[in-house]
Amino acid sequence: MATQMLLDYLPKFEGLLPTWQLIVATMAVFNTIQNFATLKLTRRLYTGVPSSSITALQARTFAAWTITSAVIRGYAAYNINNKTIYDMALLSYLIAFGHFTSEICFFRTAKINGAALSPVIVSTTSLIWMLKQYEFYVKP
Repeated sequence: MATQMLLDYLPKFEGLLPTWQLIVATMAVFNTIQNFATLKLTRRLYTGVPSSSITALQARTFAAWTITSAVIRGYAAYNINNKTIYDMALLSYLIAFGHFTSEICFFRTAKINGAALSPVIVSTTSLIWMLKQYEFYVKP
């Protein structure tokens, strides 16, 4: 019964992309909470700088971005056929990819480790998946 209740809340579209959007959005909500609660995981992400330079203000700013992306991706999960929302979600992954890649490659504030590699993998996978499935979900 509990499983059926959970299934009732999943997006009602063909394919797995809408469910993926919901999973990523849900993970972002938990990441937002941890950014408001502690600096521990944020410091694990930005290991290229002294931990004292990772401030509560930076973590809260990161939390604001993360909850914004969670809202966009959550809307995309349930409105995957809406071109505007699809495009916004796609761009949110492009922004995330750009941020983490630049922090690793150019600014060197993050190093290639699990904490930094995870968002790069999620954003890259999501970008490619969404680009490949664009015409399937967004009908002219």
